[in-house]
Amino acid sequence: MRPKGSTLVYRPDLGQYVMEFMEGETTAFIGLQVMPLFPVSEASDTFPVIPAEAMLSLEETRRAPRSSYGEDDWDYERGMFSTVDRGWKQLIDDGERKMLEGEIYTGFADQIAVERATKVILRAQEKRIAAKVFDAVTFSAHAVTNEWDDGTNATPFDDINDGIIAFRNQCGLLPDTLVINFKVFQNLKRSSQIIDQVKYTFPMMNMQNVTPKQLAQAVGVPRILVGGSVYNSKGAGLDATIADIWDDEYAALLKTGSGYDITEPSFGRTFLWREDSPTNAVVESYRDEDKRSDAFRVRHNVDERLIQSFDDSGTVVSNIADKCIYLFSNITS
Repeated sequence: MRPKGSTLVYRPDLGQYVMEFMEGETTAFIGLQVMPLFPVSEASDTFPVIPAEAMLSLEETRRAPRSSYGEDDWDYERGMFSTVDRGWKQLIDDGERKMLEGEIYTGFADQIAVERATKVILRAQEKRIAAKVFDAVTFSAHAVTNEWDDGTNATPFDDINDGIIAFRNQCGLLPDTLVINFKVFQNLKRSSQIIDQVKYTFPMMNMQNVTPKQLAQAVGVPRILVGGSVYNSKGAGLDATIADIWDDEYAALLKTGSGYDITEPSFGRTFLWREDSPTNAVVESYRDEDKRSDAFRVRHNVDERLIQSFDDSGTVVSNIADKCIYLFSNITS
C-alpha cells in the first residue's frame, strides 16, 4: 500500500513485518532481551523499586491466636524514567521503486525502506544498552586470569561458575543470562575446557555447530545471548571501520526482568511510552511529492533505564542493577 498523499498513515502491516525480518540468534540485536520492554502510560514518571534490604528479608510467619498474620511494613522506593522520541526516515524515490520492483514485486521497495530505517533505530538502541551493560566505570569488573581466546589455558567454565557463586552471594539470586559478543562466542567454541564440557553434555557434537542454547546448557546458565550486531565506527563520508556494538573485552552475568512486575529485581528495563509508541518500532508513511518519493518513518519513544531508586536530590538510594550484574573483563587479549 503506497502512500497516496502527504497525510501521515500508521502502518501496522509493515510494523509486523519488521518484527519478523531480524537476523539469526548470533547476529541479531539482543538489547531488548537484556533490558526488556515495559510499557508505560506517561512519557516520564516514577516507578516502584523494592529496597535492597527487603529483597530477601526473613520474617516471622507464625500467627498467634486472635492476632493477625505478619505483613510488610516497608515503603517502596522510587525509580525514575523519562522517555525520548527517536526515529529515522527512509525515502524511496519513484525511480528507485521502478528499479527495485519492476512489474512483479509490488511492495518490495516498501519493505526495503522499512528494514533500513528499523535497523537504524535498533542499532542505536543496541548501542545504548550495550554501553549500560559493559560499563567498567559504573560496575566492578572482575578480570579473568587467562583470556578466553587462549584455547589451551583459558578456564571459562571455571570463571563462569565462580561468577555464578559470586552473583548469588551479592544478591541472593541466580543469574539467568550470560551476555557475550560474537567473537567471544567463537573463542569459547575453541576453548579446550569448553570443548570437554560440551562433549560430555552433547556426545559427538561438532563444536562449530554448537548453538548458544547448547553452550548455555554446557556451562550451567539458563541462556546465553550473543551480541553479534556491528556498526561503522568511522561515520558517514569516511572509509568504513566495522566494529562490534558489544565489546569483546567483557562478558556479563545478569538477572533480567520478565513480564509486568517492575518490582522484580533485575538489571534494567526499557520503558516504552505506549500512547505515542505502542510498539518498539512504529512504522508510518506519507508521500513527499516535492522529492517525488514515498517516505517511511520508523520511530519509538523509549528510555533504557537501570533499576535504581533515588532520593529527592537525585542521589541513588538502592542500586538494584549493581546487584544484578557480574561483569567479567580481560576476556580477549
